[in-house]
Amino acid sequence: MSGHNKWSTIKQKKGKNDAARAKIFTKIGRELAVAVRDGGSADPSVNSKLKDCIAKAKANNVPNENIERIIKKASGDADTNNYEAITYEGYGAGGIAVIVETLTDNRNRTAGDVRHYFDKFGGNMGTPGCVSFMFSQKGVLVVDREEFDFDEDKVMEDALENGASDIETEPDVFTIYTEPEDFSSVNEALTQLGYQFVSAEIEMVPSTYTKLEDEETIAKMQKLLDNLEDNDDVQNVWHNWEYDED
Repeated sequence: MSGHNKWSTIKQKKGKNDAARAKIFTKIGRELAVAVRDGGSADPSVNSKLKDCIAKAKANNVPNENIERIIKKASGDADTNNYEAITYEGYGAGGIAVIVETLTDNRNRTAGDVRHYFDKFGGNMGTPGCVSFMFSQKGVLVVDREEFDFDEDKVMEDALENGASDIETEPDVFTIYTEPEDFSSVNEALTQLGYQFVSAEIEMVPSTYTKLEDEETIAKMQKLLDNLEDNDDVQNVWHNWEYDED
């Protein structure tokens, strides 16, 4: 998601109904539980993956008590062992590059679902690596300018002094980028300075973007994204569609 349409995407997700928000909470809960399992610890100070997941959960307004309950349950929950992380890649309508990150307890079901969505909405699922070379992993912290009264120079100074690699300034948001290994420390330092984030996670950021002009192609691409994000096994969907804000 490019910077200038990133905010549109966040607003769409934040504005969803209670059922949709509950689904987002459930997906983040699964991600937290697997982070505990994979990191071998329920202590975020020694489990960097868990620490990053907690940052993502807080940016998505998951209550602290929910986060603590999930982590406590995951520490002794054998069910998390059933989930494996599988990433799928392909092209959506109009040649949009798409990466789909999943956590699944049934790889055949998930692969079938993802392939079906690509086929149904004018795309095709490819082989591992077919589009990921067009993306780089980066930490991304998004600040809503309407809820934050620091000016651009102040944000840039704070971000760069605390280890950020870049910052984009747009009418609605500041987007702060970090190297993946610096994400936690930058997030923590800026939080201590009073920053609050509407999105905070390690993302796959595209190096180039593709714009769609045809209404039918745009509709197919949107349906592909909607169906992927509505699937319980799909954790994240990254793409290089450059679309205009509403």
